[in-house]
Amino acid sequence: MELTGIVQSLEHKTILVTGAPGFLAKIFMEKVLRVQPNLKKLYLLLRAADTQSAAQRLQKEVIEKDLFRVLREKCGAGLDSFIAEKVTPVAGDITFDNLGIETSDLREEMWQEIDIVVNIAATTNFDERYDVSLGVNAMGAKYVLSFAKRCVKLQMLLHVSTAYVSGEKEGLILEKPFKMGETLNGLPGLDIVKELKLVEEKLKELSALRASKSAETFAMKELGIDRARHYGWPNTYVFTKALGEMLIGQSRENLPVVIIRPTIITSTFREPFPGWVEGMRTIDSLGVGYGKGRITCFLGDPESIIDVIPGDMVVNAMIVAMVGHANQQGEFIYQVGSSVRNPTNINFFQDYGYQYFSKHPWIDKDGKPIKVGRVAIFSTMDSFRKYMVIRYMLPLKILQLVNIMSCQYFQTTCSNLNRKINFVMRLVELYRPYLFFRGVFDDMNVERLRMALKENGADEANMFCFDPKCIDWADYFLNIHLPALIRYVFK
Repeated sequence: MELTGIVQSLEHKTILVTGAPGFLAKIFMEKVLRVQPNLKKLYLLLRAADTQSAAQRLQKEVIEKDLFRVLREKCGAGLDSFIAEKVTPVAGDITFDNLGIETSDLREEMWQEIDIVVNIAATTNFDERYDVSLGVNAMGAKYVLSFAKRCVKLQMLLHVSTAYVSGEKEGLILEKPFKMGETLNGLPGLDIVKELKLVEEKLKELSALRASKSAETFAMKELGIDRARHYGWPNTYVFTKALGEMLIGQSRENLPVVIIRPTIITSTFREPFPGWVEGMRTIDSLGVGYGKGRITCFLGDPESIIDVIPGDMVVNAMIVAMVGHANQQGEFIYQVGSSVRNPTNINFFQDYGYQYFSKHPWIDKDGKPIKVGRVAIFSTMDSFRKYMVIRYMLPLKILQLVNIMSCQYFQTTCSNLNRKINFVMRLVELYRPYLFFRGVFDDMNVERLRMALKENGADEANMFCFDPKCIDWADYFLNIHLPALIRYVFK
């Protein structure tokens, strides 16, 4: 692969980005606007009722974020006019044909102008409603592809997936595409039409039973988990992302497609500044819970690799792949992670948390510092279940049997405890595949991309760095990521 200048290649380009309010999409948008002010246009697709609502979402949920402070300093008072010139918010929804863009003139304009489509929109909840997850992660990918095919100048489609479409595999996990109908357990019969029909039938059944909205939501979540596990995937999210990849591979025809599969995305490593994060990333709920003194034990194999990669490195890989494969026919898979070149594990992750919160304790609502200690690590699911039974379930059961407080308050308390225990056990089941993960993500394709970038010269190799080998994990977690959690996530 030969790469011409990355920055120069972005000049005068028109790019459509879906999922614009999302964490990764914001970093992508900020980066391309900052490094190439001569970008022609960014169309940003946002779920909104109309253009005005889309513009309001863009301003409040994207431009006003701290992430844009470097661009704000660079542009000064001219930022608003720069954004107005370069960015067009589009009210739409990837779960609809034509991406839900109702204005025909705008659709025609986009089809004539767009050079690159970047699909980042997704629902990342592990146990999302099956109808919702299918609509966004699977059918949404298909609708984005259909829209991209109508763009007369299109050079390529870049689709962001997840490395964990691999499921619970062990050993080296290769960068290879999924074929329609392929399953992780070899079971035949996987078909998107069949899955959509199952959803339709289930919703009709629930409607006939006059199920409440909460009952419907629970049933649709259970259906998603059941269908995922039926074919070998651990949860609804990765299953429907795999289906999305299959739909793109099946229908792309001659369109150049790049599929980026990041691992667990964390706060920015370097750009636009170290330590910007938004919302709870996969591992961050553990960090927040531990720092606030709510986690006293931990489940997972201490030697299991936690494959994390900073968000700005993912975006750099996206941009380099986007430029490198423009107008190149084929489907190109890139797994962007750290498990091959710079792995870290659960043991280290726990040590970083202890070191940081011992020196910088979280202050509770009463103004008192929360003390943290070493947590017990349960290295098997059986040992964790036994702990939950002895520590919580048995005492609760005994109290209920003895009924020493036969009153409404006691019954309500027991009911709430039961719900919390069930919630914890459900979360454990959802996260179990990642806490005992035995896989390592091959990145040979990514390495070729890195080598091509190095040949471009030191300036761009540094500007678009996505090599995890340069990360000192202790420094990153102690001085960048955990402080970022305190600043942006702790409430």
